[in-house]
Amino acid sequence: MISFIGPTPQALAIQESDVGHTLIHLENGMSVLVQEDDRFPLASVRLYVHTGSAYEAADQAGISHLLEHMVFKGTEDRAPGDVARDIEAVGGYVNAATSFDYTVYLSELPAERWQLALDVFKDMIFGAAIDPEELEREKQVVLSELQRGEDNPSTLLFKDIQKKVWPETSYAWPVIGYPETVTSIRPEDVKEYIERQYQPQSMLLVVVGKVSAEEAVAEAERVFGGLRNTRSITPPNPLPLKLLGTEGPQVTVRNGPYNKTYLSAAFPAPGFRATDATGLEVLAHLLGGDYTARLYRTYKYEKQLVDTVSMSYLALERVGMLYLHAVLDSGNLETFWSQLMEEFASLSGDDFSEDALDRAKLNMEDSLYQTKETLGGLASKLGFFQFFEGNPLAEENYLAELRQVNHATLDRLITSYLAPSRLSVSTLMPAEATEGDAPVRDDSAVSVEHALAGIIAEKWTQEAEPGRDSIATSKDKTVGEAEYMDLGNGRTLVLLPDPTLPYTAVSLHFRGGDLLITEDKQGLSELLGRVLPRGVQGMSTTEIQDYLSARAADLNTSAGRDLLGVSAKFPTRFSEDVLDLVVQVLTEPTFPKEEVAREKNNQLATIMKREDQPMGRMFRELFPQLFMDHPYGYYHMGQPDDLEALTREDVLALWEQQRSQPWVMSVCGDFDREIVVATAERLAEELPATDDPVAFTAPAWRDVREFALHMEDRNQAHLLLVFPVPGQGQEDGPGLRLLRNSLGGMSGPLFRTLRDEQGLGYSVSTFLWQSPESGFLAFYIGTSPEKLDQAREGFRTLITRLHETPMDEESVERGKNQLSGDYYREHQSLLSRSTEASGLMAQGLPHDLNREAIEAAQSLTAADLKELANKYLQLDKAYEVTLQP
Repeated sequence: MISFIGPTPQALAIQESDVGHTLIHLENGMSVLVQEDDRFPLASVRLYVHTGSAYEAADQAGISHLLEHMVFKGTEDRAPGDVARDIEAVGGYVNAATSFDYTVYLSELPAERWQLALDVFKDMIFGAAIDPEELEREKQVVLSELQRGEDNPSTLLFKDIQKKVWPETSYAWPVIGYPETVTSIRPEDVKEYIERQYQPQSMLLVVVGKVSAEEAVAEAERVFGGLRNTRSITPPNPLPLKLLGTEGPQVTVRNGPYNKTYLSAAFPAPGFRATDATGLEVLAHLLGGDYTARLYRTYKYEKQLVDTVSMSYLALERVGMLYLHAVLDSGNLETFWSQLMEEFASLSGDDFSEDALDRAKLNMEDSLYQTKETLGGLASKLGFFQFFEGNPLAEENYLAELRQVNHATLDRLITSYLAPSRLSVSTLMPAEATEGDAPVRDDSAVSVEHALAGIIAEKWTQEAEPGRDSIATSKDKTVGEAEYMDLGNGRTLVLLPDPTLPYTAVSLHFRGGDLLITEDKQGLSELLGRVLPRGVQGMSTTEIQDYLSARAADLNTSAGRDLLGVSAKFPTRFSEDVLDLVVQVLTEPTFPKEEVAREKNNQLATIMKREDQPMGRMFRELFPQLFMDHPYGYYHMGQPDDLEALTREDVLALWEQQRSQPWVMSVCGDFDREIVVATAERLAEELPATDDPVAFTAPAWRDVREFALHMEDRNQAHLLLVFPVPGQGQEDGPGLRLLRNSLGGMSGPLFRTLRDEQGLGYSVSTFLWQSPESGFLAFYIGTSPEKLDQAREGFRTLITRLHETPMDEESVERGKNQLSGDYYREHQSLLSRSTEASGLMAQGLPHDLNREAIEAAQSLTAADLKELANKYLQLDKAYEVTLQP
């Protein structure tokens, strides 16, 4: 193991860079980066370690990920669960993540307690107990996690693709490993792995938030300065691209229990340090990065051959890939593939307009900049650039490279990297029947496989050789007080000034959604939400998308069970343009017939995809299984037959009702008050107002309390235990939130008992759903089918215990701190705050109800929670929903 020594001299040097953060290197080579940011009473702490699945031996595949689990299972100073418990007790959050090239430990805490994260990180890594019994239990958890991945078509496709694109490298196996390798890992293997890979010289500590840089440096030296390196580290070199993916085209087609066809295709590419990396990111964005992208426009929007299509550049340290993913109907597969291969064969840089290239670069720069909106995002951005580039100016260099990408660059990249001989394809298709749990290759799959390969040979013979205004943040501005304006007829404007970033977020919520439809029109409000922004007077869907992209703006509409929402976020300098479009969407929507048809197909495709995912299926069925004689019991997305019958006239009729309902508009950010107020007043004038607004009412619960769902050829079982509770804003609301948080979390009684102690499932959680007049508190576990009865009994035993004995005060205090910590973490983004305010107020609740509930919960005791458990967690009134293979 790495040894510890006494106090060392202070860090070698402190550098205050032009970009505003402090970077130091301890004597042992560990880097420390600190960014002071006092926007929120929080601190985000990350510890990066230069190790991951790409640093593993083949016979230990998955050991990095298994270690990530084990560091939470006890240390020399902390019992199993205490790592999470200590952080959550002060209102913090702690987690870890493993990738190919790095492992990161992360925590967000109240600013006054950020030092705790350093102590916990050091203890959980270098003091990890690696108890043999805990290791065996955690192996079972990982094996369960592996089985869950086998239920996910996208996960299966990527696992197949990575073996094809990166053969005979450590990037070829999944980060989680394989059942046989995970099973064979011993405690001494994990300890040797820590000793070998966890060298101080390979670590970066990042601290961002309301902290003192000087104090953070001193604390890092105190906690980590005594670590010693036990071996030298040689930086890894990129893998030669000419050796990767040379056996193509490689095509695999398999059948499985699916409603849709899932297709992935990939080309090997260099990693993120390569000269071409930024250009490849631009190329991927232009081809499949958003709604304005070439593949989306052609195959999704215009030809309607696919449900979804995207392309991305996955850049790792030593390798990368250009990755295409599509979901479509089986009948469209060969047509789509033929046309796609023709397009790739003739593609050139000149196929992208100057406007499209400018939009792509603007949106990529905007995406990078917006990470600064949250402390966690800022810590992640700073950490990534420093960890892998080792240069405080890496972000500026990236932006400079981005701006230099032109049509000649794109042309060279297309010629260099898009080659049929380097193409790998993996496809999953529906089948009448399957053999066992895994997808199979029957005669039809082999036939399609030959057809796809033949199309490549026929359509694409080109060969290739692999080639080798930034906005400043204002730190001296403070968040202002909320301002309310009554616009009459149930319309309200809420202003939430926050000038720390030059962005504006706007959210507008109408009462309505499913509350306005009848049972025979299920899915209609969702369809309205989808089609509302798909055309206004004088602008088509594609013109709207181009208009927004040219301003780095997002505009979204959505319908729920009792609300319809519209939201937009944009750089403040584009306020007039974007807000004018928001008004047009709400006052001049055209609902083109072809767009209604297109969105019906998209909605149906979403239903089918959810039906392919166990959790998607379970939650789609949940509300109809619980409620009756009320819109909350509808299938919000609709049923396929009902959806098919909906017409443009139905959409128009619903919009006539919906647009006259009361609404609340909330604006958060560095907005122009004059423009915002004028926009709200214009909407209040141009939208009609009803004399009979829709009311929020409580649904009737069904008499049947047990519902069993089944999905063939899946590996895991899922269990929900659901308890009716009152709606939000009512007397017991704060207590129910505290009860949920005190029970949940990695250190909560549910997780500790069912997962840690009994090893019943990988995922154990609680969640609380509430409307103004009703709600439910649910317990969830994903487990193996043979453990379902044991999991069910585990829930019941725990609930009985809650009835009889008050919860320990430590769990209650942790729950209180978690309520506060979660609130600030989740409300860092401008759009989260504007959406919360407009949504709550549209339901007749205070815009800061969540904050008030947190404050009210602070005075509650374990005895109060025992009383609530007896009042609401009544087993004879619980609803049980199961999904099994």
